[in-house]
Amino acid sequence: MNIPAEIESILPAQAMPYAHLHRLSVDQYHRIVEAGILTSDDRIELLQGILVEKMGKKPQHSRITQILRSRFEHLLPPGWHVIDQEPLTTHDSEPEPDIMIVRGAMRDYMDRHPAPADVALIIEVSDATLSQDRALKMQIYAAAGIPTYWILNLVGRQLEVHTDPYSAADECGYRDRRIISEAESASFTLEGHEVARFPVSELLP
Repeated sequence: MNIPAEIESILPAQAMPYAHLHRLSVDQYHRIVEAGILTSDDRIELLQGILVEKMGKKPQHSRITQILRSRFEHLLPPGWHVIDQEPLTTHDSEPEPDIMIVRGAMRDYMDRHPAPADVALIIEVSDATLSQDRALKMQIYAAAGIPTYWILNLVGRQLEVHTDPYSAADECGYRDRRIISEAESASFTLEGHEVARFPVSELLP
């Protein structure tokens, strides 16, 4: 089995030989969760068919995530809502982004997690996970067609804005990438209208 370099880079050094790894389908993953074999306490994500342990969050990471949620909750128009650290179901993955802007009402998702077509924006608050968020997570979101992906880079104190996703046979990513410094303001456009604008510095610790 060929393991993507982005996954290889986050596997522990003592991991078993890659030939012995088995990729799970999303349905298989759901059955494992439904059976109670994995719970929310296990801090696991399914990324491109592989179970990956989520890194622990520093207090500032958690606080910034909640600040982002609070900002968007007061700015989104009717028909959209914001959720944090909840699953997104794609064809081969079920990551749990820090922030998602999702179509509809919360009660629309009582029987399923949001799918890519439901999502307008994903934000990852990134410090220790920066390399993963720029590589593996970006591939997953681009392949799924998420239109806008933000990385709030706490290390570089900047916002990295990715738009115009593409997915080809041998690669996927975003065609447009902009770096917004902490001295500048970020804006988010939804259905052709700007719904949010705030200084990047206010989102940083």
